[in-house]
Amino acid sequence: MGVPVGRIRVLVVDDHRIFAESLAAALAAEPDVEVAAAGSGPAALRCLERAVAEGRGYDVLLVDAELGNPVPQARAGAVPVPAPRTGQPGPVDGISLVGAVRTARPSVRTVVLAEKDDPGRAALALQAGACGWVAKDSSLQRLLAVIRGVLRDETHLPAALLTGVLRELLADRKHRTESEELVESLTPREREVLRCMVAGLGRKAVAERLFLSPHTVRTHMQNVLGKLGVHSTLAAVALARRAGVGPVDLEDPRLAGDVVERGGQLA
Repeated sequence: MGVPVGRIRVLVVDDHRIFAESLAAALAAEPDVEVAAAGSGPAALRCLERAVAEGRGYDVLLVDAELGNPVPQARAGAVPVPAPRTGQPGPVDGISLVGAVRTARPSVRTVVLAEKDDPGRAALALQAGACGWVAKDSSLQRLLAVIRGVLRDETHLPAALLTGVLRELLADRKHRTESEELVESLTPREREVLRCMVAGLGRKAVAERLFLSPHTVRTHMQNVLGKLGVHSTLAAVALARRAGVGPVDLEDPRLAGDVVERGGQLA
């Protein structure tokens, strides 16, 4: 997608009101830029929906890296908070908002504004769908160059961050490959149990869903933890998500596989 004809519509998303209003005012002084501001992730999503309904969608979002209360994520490859469904509360932190916007409005470009360079969070932002990472103390000319650049499908990172971001992404690839190999060691039934765990189901709920006894489900769960080399359900879920294992569809319950246990006997 090239630079849109006419004015570039920019939405600044930052919960520091003075900074957001100052930046919006500076950008609005440009003859080809139209700008608005939102103070939270949910407010930004509402702005996007309203703009689309009016036939005047935004082109670029400038998102505060520390928006709201960031969800702790140690490194690239951590599981991002999923995009909210319509009518549900939106994400509160900047990285989650980037992912939500990519899902809801893939044509919108997002640029993360940060107070400090952080290779780990920059890698997370890129994985979530961001097109750029810019320091908040950058010049207006630099920011405008990034805004126009991402509309030409360019990705912008400070030179000082490149090595660190590449290191994070390579480490994530290594961990992802290792996680995939561990998941592949599971039996089909164990993988289905793991998908139920990813969906947040407890032992009783898994048993009801898969038509198994709670004792059998406990055995499967223990086997899953052992084969994955972890000691808790949370760790198993994190590893599964790194390997690309999604949750079972809770809205469409069905039998998983051909083996059904009835009365303690396998059928």
